[in-house]
Amino acid sequence: MESIQSTLGQVNVASIIIFFAFVAVTLIITYWAAKRTKTTSEFYAADRSISGLQNGLALAGDYMSAASFLGIAGMVALKGYDGLIYSIGFLVGWPLVMFLIAEPLRNLGKFTFADVVAFRLQQRPVRIASATGSLMTIVFYLIAQMVGAGSLVNILFGFPYETAVIIVGLVMIAYVLFGGMLATTWVQIIKAMLLLSGATFLVIMTLAKFGMNPVTLFQAAAEKYSDAMLSPGGFVKNPWDAVSLGLALILGTAGLPHILMRFFTVPDAKQARKSVFVATGLIGYFYILTFIIGFGAMVLVGQDVVSYFDKGGNMAALLLAESVGGQFFLGFIAAVAFATILAVVAGLTLSGASTLSHDLYVNVIKKGKSDEVGEVRVAKMATLIIGALAIILGLTFKGQNVAFMVGLAFAIAASANFPSLVLSIMWKPFTTKGAVASIITGAGLAVTLIILSPTIWVDIFGNAEAVFPLKNPALFSMTAAFLVGIVVSKMTKEKEAEAKFEDEKLRTYLGIGSE
Repeated sequence: MESIQSTLGQVNVASIIIFFAFVAVTLIITYWAAKRTKTTSEFYAADRSISGLQNGLALAGDYMSAASFLGIAGMVALKGYDGLIYSIGFLVGWPLVMFLIAEPLRNLGKFTFADVVAFRLQQRPVRIASATGSLMTIVFYLIAQMVGAGSLVNILFGFPYETAVIIVGLVMIAYVLFGGMLATTWVQIIKAMLLLSGATFLVIMTLAKFGMNPVTLFQAAAEKYSDAMLSPGGFVKNPWDAVSLGLALILGTAGLPHILMRFFTVPDAKQARKSVFVATGLIGYFYILTFIIGFGAMVLVGQDVVSYFDKGGNMAALLLAESVGGQFFLGFIAAVAFATILAVVAGLTLSGASTLSHDLYVNVIKKGKSDEVGEVRVAKMATLIIGALAIILGLTFKGQNVAFMVGLAFAIAASANFPSLVLSIMWKPFTTKGAVASIITGAGLAVTLIILSPTIWVDIFGNAEAVFPLKNPALFSMTAAFLVGIVVSKMTKEKEAEAKFEDEKLRTYLGIGSE
């Protein structure tokens, strides 16, 4: 066992000061945004005033969660090369979003992805099904972020877990409740810049110990822990598991409600494409950094020390920061990691609020007839409900292994949301019953198979053997969602939906009639 010399777990004054400075600045932004947030368009979509560059930064900020930063660095530190499977999966989804989803979404939608699915279908059944898929994705993602926040703050600041969860919940409610999408966007932009600059400095300081040469770092890892660290097979041993996980990460990106919602904040489809281009570059750069951070922690901190503080390796980046930059740099990286959670949770909450108010209240309960004031009021009530739910879930799931929650969120997004979104945009015979059946099949099967998988059936329920052998169900649940959507549509022809397809195509590609 390597000697453990770390201040992790003690109160770090630097991290507390930096974190509260971040909160103070972002609350000032929220106050400024609140004055510009009165209508539904301003609340949900920042009045479509965000530029492609700004939205690209915000997309990166929304997507680069603490799970990405801390989790992938830890996975690489403990498993070596195989940690890259998550980095690649998270990144490869973005070109797909740029070429397949961004432009149609911006031209067809108004505030939520359900706008696109329901564009030429019967509104109420599709909205209810879409809202179910969206809310399931958001809830599982929220649990992971809130439990992560509580655990992180407990280790870093010395606050009790419960206090941390409540602080995150209340600050996030303030962002969304008063500042809407405009405040949430700027919180995500600031967080993206902090995270990218912090990770860059960490990599520079790490590589400085290896003559600024990553190859020397990798050689040092191989010498210390064997060549196995530089080759695949250390983490994902079953090829089917690798394929299923890859599909969930790649196609789940194109079905995440809080990511898709960002495309409605830009003025036109050109800016939507530009924002994905910027986000892809920043996210790709970030995941290269996490790979080097992981190997840096493996060599300079040691796998024994990393796993001593957290079995999953989630403290690897923080331990490396302390190793190369001392207690103050540890404080900075810790505060950035916490700010990361706040920004992601704010995006999730706004997405959930828009689903409840725009999809369910306006289009289901009010049958599409709603006044601006009433809708914004309902959206703010929905924000309070989701914020309170996030705090309750964070407290309820204390101490649980929540790694599977993020995987499940991506699996549901890939299974429930992605097939219906693609089929509605690209396949003329797609019908209302086909859409509803596809969403329910995808979401239901994803959750059922995850419960029966080794992650829950064996690790949490303590059974000897899993009913479903793969850890991630996307390969089966997403395929089933596509097949059910196609078969049911073939059995239930809908002439009105087919007739509207040409209008939809015109608007998809030319933007005629888009808001």
